[in-house]
Amino acid sequence: MSELTGEREVGRSRPRKEDARLVTGQTNWTDNIGVTGLLHLAILRSPMAHARIERIDVAPARERPGVVAAFTGRDLAGDLASLPCAWPVTEDIVLPDHPAVAVDEVRYAGDPVAVVVARDRYTAADALEAVEVDYEPLPPVLDLEAALADDASLVHADKGTNRCYVWPLATGESYETVRERADVVLHRRYHQQRLIPNAMEPRSVVVTPLAASGEYTVHSATQIPHVLRVMLAMVTGIPEHKLRVVAPDVGGGFGSKLQVYGEEVIALDLARRLGRPVKWTESRSEGFLATHHGRGQIQDIEVAATGEGRLLGLKVDLLADMGAYLMLVTPGIPILGAFMYPAIYKMDAYAFTCTGVFTTRTPTDAYRGAGRPEATYAIERIMDELAVEVGLDPVELRRRNWIGHEEFPYTSIAGLTYDSGNYEAATDKALALFGYDELRAEQAKRNESGDPVRLGIGVSTYTEMCGLAPSRVLRDLRYGAGGWEAASIRMLPTGKVEVVTGTSPHGQGHETCWSQIAADVLGVPFEDVEVVHGDTRSAPQGMDTYGSRSLVVGGAAVHHAAEKVVDKARKVAAHLLEADERDLDFADGVFSVKGSPEERRTIQEVAFETFSSHDLPDGMEPTINAEHLLDPENFSYPHGTHLCAVEVDTETGRTSIRSYVCVDDVGKVVNPVIVEGQVHGGLAQGIAQALYEEAVYDDEGNLVSGTMADYLVPAAPDLPEFTTDRTETPATSNPLGVKGVGEAGTIASTPAVVNAIVDALRPLGVHDVRMPCSPGRVWEALRSAQADRSGWEGAERS
Repeated sequence: MSELTGEREVGRSRPRKEDARLVTGQTNWTDNIGVTGLLHLAILRSPMAHARIERIDVAPARERPGVVAAFTGRDLAGDLASLPCAWPVTEDIVLPDHPAVAVDEVRYAGDPVAVVVARDRYTAADALEAVEVDYEPLPPVLDLEAALADDASLVHADKGTNRCYVWPLATGESYETVRERADVVLHRRYHQQRLIPNAMEPRSVVVTPLAASGEYTVHSATQIPHVLRVMLAMVTGIPEHKLRVVAPDVGGGFGSKLQVYGEEVIALDLARRLGRPVKWTESRSEGFLATHHGRGQIQDIEVAATGEGRLLGLKVDLLADMGAYLMLVTPGIPILGAFMYPAIYKMDAYAFTCTGVFTTRTPTDAYRGAGRPEATYAIERIMDELAVEVGLDPVELRRRNWIGHEEFPYTSIAGLTYDSGNYEAATDKALALFGYDELRAEQAKRNESGDPVRLGIGVSTYTEMCGLAPSRVLRDLRYGAGGWEAASIRMLPTGKVEVVTGTSPHGQGHETCWSQIAADVLGVPFEDVEVVHGDTRSAPQGMDTYGSRSLVVGGAAVHHAAEKVVDKARKVAAHLLEADERDLDFADGVFSVKGSPEERRTIQEVAFETFSSHDLPDGMEPTINAEHLLDPENFSYPHGTHLCAVEVDTETGRTSIRSYVCVDDVGKVVNPVIVEGQVHGGLAQGIAQALYEEAVYDDEGNLVSGTMADYLVPAAPDLPEFTTDRTETPATSNPLGVKGVGEAGTIASTPAVVNAIVDALRPLGVHDVRMPCSPGRVWEALRSAQADRSGWEGAERS
């Protein structure tokens, strides 16, 4: 038996259990799966953004050697329901049919139009060129505002509009009333460019039928095996109990694998039709076209404030690009942000309206942070603008408006109850680490000297909401699923432990953290705990992993299940020790009689006694296993302060991050090294939006940034050294005191970087730079500001 060290596991920087098999190539990614008789699926995709399919013939492809079958959308339509949208955010939302393969019209470049199944992947791919398709081009719909015009071309002509929904929220006083009494009213427009998720492992699915029993095993690189199982049953009509979904080790997701993709449905349907196992793995090029995109919003934001900089009200009008179809949670992504625009600030009025718009582009959906990065960006950008307007340092402006630590719990103007936090402590620590005053002094000196390389300082004080729950709140938001999570713990006869979790990790480190949580509660060695996940047969209940929910909901469920194990074991131990349960102490896995510590039983001994069941209390089941389903009472609210210093070359437009400091408060920390890794990864993705990444379409709706050469995913040399630290105010909504950390870095870093760039260039007349702030965009902003100043000076002279 492994030995206890006496050190608490929670809070300890354990190396990740899962890394050994990942870094030594001993794991089994979905594309590695080989099955006897395996067939390979290839998908022909539309080269046009919008067109009517006039004629399609797959017969020439079917005649190719090695090809087993080929189908059009019409061939498959009879067996399949529309792909699901589980978040119809309003009663009158426009919900168009979403076929897995287009039948008579394509609505984005990359829309599937035919499928080929062959004995090997390359034959299937080559046979696509034999499929004959005649298209009649239709006008693309690309501009969000133009799409809402009365005479706009329609993405779904049968719906009569490109307006998907309008979702309003108004709280507190009337915004118009507070606007009238404001000394300062500022309006800004920000653009959230489309982003394309790039997980290390592409999407992949393998479906294996078992004809004798009518069962199907679906291996998929997914974040949501449990949700996928339900949805596959609903779309294909295959009974849910005949479906097993397995998510093996999954190489990243960032929201892109929180989805029910047409390719998963097609592979299952073809395995059913052909009675053979079918595999599909996307190429990188397919991934750029057909994996859902993130962001894609136009934000009109307005603040009303006093002359001293106190916020009175906030108004947000949002246009959100749905793309061509509504996927699993597409409409709800901007609604998640609706509750976070007020952020950490107090105000009297809040008005929000989101309009979802169909376009002929790849559908959008969740991408790391999902609505919350967009909200944080807009409010943190305009807070900097307000600071300039009222003549305050941006940190001082925030101090005048944020919720004081003594005010928690605090119900925000958006209706969320923040349970804990200390914005002052996180900001003070960040300022000290950053050397804020010294950098401001250097900035003034360089500005005065006319230095062509300007120094800018960006501030971002954020909060977010993690652990999408409780379920009744999700009901009120018309979300199709619950917010609960399941965990069960099996005490094996030899004293080893299996933790079964409904969360489904794809790089987060659940196996390590869940082991730490269970080891502490049960008093067993960390090494004696095994975590089972990602298979609907072995872990039948769960709501999976997204939105930084896993630790705050799934980890807490593990904690509760372990407590139930101890409670059951206590009854057995008391019986064996001939003592009353109330007279037993439990520490480090040992039950002992109070006052007679030599009278003791370990929890492992109890587990074996339960296995033999020779001497259990009357009426007791022969098990101390336990499960717990947790539906949390509230979200959790991490927060922090991020500070960024940049140097911007005004002659070339090049931006260099000189230093980056973040102090996050994620509540209690289970494993500091994992938290550190999550923060680093999040920072990289947030900085990538600020400086590098953008899905670019031409005027015909073709994606022109559809390769790794065109879409700039930063690598380690493109990023600075990060200075990270933490403050700690435990969450009160779960027994662990944890808040979630997976998205914090992404949410906070984008506005910190852009605020720094604008701060550097503001003395030169620049008030905004559209993301990504590439050298070209910065240079253009400088030239535009210079032209404006020249024009203004000319007008003054005349």
